[in-house]
Amino acid sequence: MANSEQHRPEIVVGLVATPPDYPAQVVARLAAELAGRLAEQVDPDIRWTVRAGWGEVAPRRDGGVEALLDDLARRRADARWDVAICLTDLPLHTERVPLVAQASARRRVAMVSLPALGLRQLRALHAAVPGLVGRLLADASQERVPRTGGAPAELTGQVAAIHRVIGEADAGELGYVASRLAGRLRLLTGMVRANRPGRALLGLSKLLAGAFATAAFALTTDTIWEMGDALGGLRLTVIMLLGLTALVTWLIIAHGLWERPGGETPAELARLFNLGTILTLTLAAVVSYLVLFAGTALVAALLIDTSVLEQNLKRPAGLADYLTLAWIISSLATVGGTIGSGLEDEDTVRAAAYGYHPEPGGWRDEKDT
Repeated sequence: MANSEQHRPEIVVGLVATPPDYPAQVVARLAAELAGRLAEQVDPDIRWTVRAGWGEVAPRRDGGVEALLDDLARRRADARWDVAICLTDLPLHTERVPLVAQASARRRVAMVSLPALGLRQLRALHAAVPGLVGRLLADASQERVPRTGGAPAELTGQVAAIHRVIGEADAGELGYVASRLAGRLRLLTGMVRANRPGRALLGLSKLLAGAFATAAFALTTDTIWEMGDALGGLRLTVIMLLGLTALVTWLIIAHGLWERPGGETPAELARLFNLGTILTLTLAAVVSYLVLFAGTALVAALLIDTSVLEQNLKRPAGLADYLTLAWIISSLATVGGTIGSGLEDEDTVRAAAYGYHPEPGGWRDEKDT
């Protein structure tokens, strides 16, 4: 058995995460099972070896996908891998539609843009990466690499994010693109997923604590009770939206989260980065608001007796009145908490910026081992 294993041809597949932040987590999960999937989907007679590593902390933005593939090709040659696949969180475009993946047989490398896959990224990668590896091997010119893989169009049926294939199929330079409308929506949701809004939510812990303190004080003010009863649902909704907008705007301005276009960052990429930052912070702010609303409603029900509330409102009170009270207090506390958002830890809040990536920590980079 050992002798037959040694006589099977070996193909080394390199998985590279750039930047080594969220993509590194995906690479770690994918690398653990990729060899088995390659044997199942590409060729069971090959001895598959998977190497995992990372690329630049701040990947090149000015050269687009070609610069990324050039960097990956150098990494593949230095590490002596047969083929290499790069997973990146960069939102890339070609022909004004989101680019899901790009394969280059000449360089024997391919790239997958994680945001373009949408929310269910790991499931899509299980089909996309073996398909790309098989495509690269099928188009490889070296005889030591077996010719495997199906037609380029097969990935369009296996990966929902891929709408069509563009490029030179004969030369092995292929781009896999999404549809214009659904692809853009999938890209935005994928960007929020890659930006990990839960991390931004934890970064707003001091703000949430300050908002709770403001809400607790407001609960003791009967003027707020009367104000909430007098305002209609439309006005309460406007106050809530203004509070959330002020919070997100202040976080972006106070912590310098706005990405400016420049020589290294094209205008389109800067717009996508800023949109990803806004969506991430908005989601974190909305979740914080819901937590604040639920906590305020619970405390109001425990501390304010119905008879006391009825005495101030001069009418019978019920559950709707406690919810309305929690609604206006949460909105006002969010505005008050915005001032306290400047006290948040700078690095924690900056993690919500889509273009910001901290130095890698804890990830093992397998160069040529």
